[in-house]
Amino acid sequence: MSYEFEVREEIVLPATTEEVWEAIATGPGVDSWFMGANDFEPGVGGAGRQTVAGFTTHATVTGWDPGERLAFTTDTAADGSFMAFEYLLEGRAGGSTVLRFVHSGLLTGDWEDQYDALSSGDALYLRKLHAYLTHFPGVTADYALFEIGRPTPDAARVWAAFLDAFSLGQPPEKGRVAVPGLNPDDAQVVFAESGFLCVVTATSMITLVHGYRDAVVAEHHAFPGEIARPLAEHAWRAWLGENF
Repeated sequence: MSYEFEVREEIVLPATTEEVWEAIATGPGVDSWFMGANDFEPGVGGAGRQTVAGFTTHATVTGWDPGERLAFTTDTAADGSFMAFEYLLEGRAGGSTVLRFVHSGLLTGDWEDQYDALSSGDALYLRKLHAYLTHFPGVTADYALFEIGRPTPDAARVWAAFLDAFSLGQPPEKGRVAVPGLNPDDAQVVFAESGFLCVVTATSMITLVHGYRDAVVAEHHAFPGEIARPLAEHAWRAWLGENF
């Protein structure tokens, strides 16, 4: 079975078109809010790469108008599946930008579950982009982690562990990082919904995800002043192993 899909999103970002372009069209910019390690070769026909959990996806840039439009399409897999992405930028008075995002392509296999995951995830990742541009303007992450725990179908147990990681009550608003080994900094909730919990501290943006196929993921974007990468990796791997 296969399914042609399209997801459209729109968001107003607190940054100029030039700042948004840096965040969506450069490797360091994308690494500061999205998943994995990313890279683009500038210009139409340039190669794009994303590596998540040791797996690399290759893409080709199909649209490159700095400050206005970025588009790229992944290589077609053996089963015929592929994904295409388009970002359209429109500047507004006061230095903000309207970003219109289109995610389309062809899904195969368990396409219903894949579509559910990406259709909810797209909007939430754009909110991460908003949080990055709001809380860490003008800087890029020193490193970005994407740590995966064991699949856990018990959504209530997973969510309780997510709240405990930041000493959060109900409703989740403000807390403190409680993962052993990480800095016990104050944490401000960016959003808490649909299996996603995103917080920012003075030096990091952390997102916990309970997503596709019940995977549990910790994403940690570290900005200047955060602890060293090996310490953060060890802390998250220990926390995931203990809780899931």
